Amino acid sequence: MRKLLIEEMNRLSVEEFKESDKFPFVIVLDNIRSLNNVGSFFRTADAFRARKMILCGYTQNPPHREITKSALGAENAVIWEKEESTLQAVLKLKEQGYQVFAVEQAEGSTLLQNFDPKPAIPCAFVFGNEVEGVADDVIDVCDGCVEIPQFGTKHSFNVSVSAGIVLWEFIKKNLT
Repeated sequence: MRKLLIEEMNRLSVEEFKESDKFPFVIVLDNIRSLNNVGSFFRTADAFRARKMILCGYTQNPPHREITKSALGAENAVIWEKEESTLQAVLKLKEQGYQVFAVEQAEGSTLLQNFDPKPAIPCAFVFGNEVEGVADDVIDVCDGCVEIPQFGTKHSFNVSVSAGIVLWEFIKKNLT
């Protein structure tokens, strides 16, 4: 066994990515403070061909060298928008027909393994601040909360790690 060379991976160019079909989901960032996390979200959005990312509140947007350090250029491929208010961004998505889910530990949340979004309806996933999580007023207007089961001593995963876990589960359901 050997590692593949970059040339053997058949990755899309930035232009091919922009023209490609995307999976039916949007990523919403609610006041993410770490620029490394923002960059990691761009890489995840690229890997899973997100329709777009919406950077809300004080979430920093590109261009920024600290985002680029972890995004490795994915910020040039993924469509993104900046919104001052996460609540307004979520309400707009709902008007556009999206099912919106906060990724949060909350009363009545759905464990990720039981998450079954309505087929043929696009989803938006809201990821919250590294300390405070998704804002309560945003959770109030979401269609539900998705929770990742955890078995250790910490209360949560790193927010960008959560994105990889949740979005892979969503993609798996869209591949079958």
